[in-house]
Amino acid sequence: MMQVENTFFDLASNCRRNCLVICDRGIMDGSAYLKPEDWKKLKEKNNWNEVDLRDSRYNLVVHMVSAAIGAEDFYRLDNNSTRTEGIEIARELDKLTAQAWVGHPYYDVIDNSTDFERKVVRMIAAVCNRLGIEAGDRLSLDSKKRKFLVNKMMDDSDSFQLKINGAHGLTDEKGISVVNSYPQFQDFIVVHDYLVTPNHHMQARIRRRGQNVRWDVEKHCWDLETDNRYQVCAVSKGKDTKNSPIFIYGTDADFSNWTYTHTTRRPEINKESPELRMQISAREYRLLLVQKDVNHYTIYKKRRCFLWKNQYFQMDIYEEPCHPRCRGLIILETYTTLLDKDLELPGFLEIIKEITNDGNYSMYKLSKKDSDEVNRVPPSPRTDGVPETITDGVV
Repeated sequence: MMQVENTFFDLASNCRRNCLVICDRGIMDGSAYLKPEDWKKLKEKNNWNEVDLRDSRYNLVVHMVSAAIGAEDFYRLDNNSTRTEGIEIARELDKLTAQAWVGHPYYDVIDNSTDFERKVVRMIAAVCNRLGIEAGDRLSLDSKKRKFLVNKMMDDSDSFQLKINGAHGLTDEKGISVVNSYPQFQDFIVVHDYLVTPNHHMQARIRRRGQNVRWDVEKHCWDLETDNRYQVCAVSKGKDTKNSPIFIYGTDADFSNWTYTHTTRRPEINKESPELRMQISAREYRLLLVQKDVNHYTIYKKRRCFLWKNQYFQMDIYEEPCHPRCRGLIILETYTTLLDKDLELPGFLEIIKEITNDGNYSMYKLSKKDSDEVNRVPPSPRTDGVPETITDGVV
């Protein structure tokens, strides 16, 4: 499968015209059909890095939810010769496959809330949206990013991984049905830096996004130089023996990996500010970092990605070092066509309010250094204050 993909990728890269490669399946799908130990052996045998396979190999992942979930009347074996699983197994495999891609930076889940024709249109719209293609009236691109301010979240020590119990839904470790407990998730460390631009009507930023990043106990921060290796100190019965550190190299999924993105927001045209996102190499990232705008703080976030009732959420937890305005700040984001109360938010989070159209909570504002103190900024969500509106229109 990977060799077939690589062949088409090579053909596309050598094509003189714009070329789009669409894969019916992705490499990570295999993890849903194998036992964890077999998947691990396969990665080791092929020297695969799971984070790289999931996050870097494909520019967009679209998960088409099986008809076995939400469109059961259309799930039949007699009209599809390649379909052999009963409906219960199909549901289980669909959930495992969807979970395998959680963490990808551009991940859309297309459920069965509409008829099949509309489902296909929604899928095409997701691809067009990622490519930056204006579909006009042919497709309704009414999906937009919605943002919510979170006041409180479950501590990691109190959360537990849920298991899927067939068609009976989510259960805890004792088999008791639960609704407001944490689902499975993937955590990442995300670092944003704004760059110097020719004028204030244009924005540019770079991002590095990594998983399994080592925490520096002495410096009380993330070791951003963690790259495909761990520094391991011998520990015996909880007491550090202070032996010399051992560096272990490899490509197992337990090792960290980074992806890099360069984003530019162009001046407003017809009330729209088009954005161009490009995946870049580590070398290109370091070269661009020299152009860092000293008027902005570096933004450090822990990003938690999870699926909740077929809706893909990303939760950004701002971390120090940061501006005081960002301390304790937690923002939940999702892309959806649902409006207002039609969108069901995770019950295990304490949501303060929606901030989709509140410019105070844009990353550009949050990273801005206080130079003249003209603009008021949002306080920490754990205070009683309410941010005042900033009127200069920068989002």
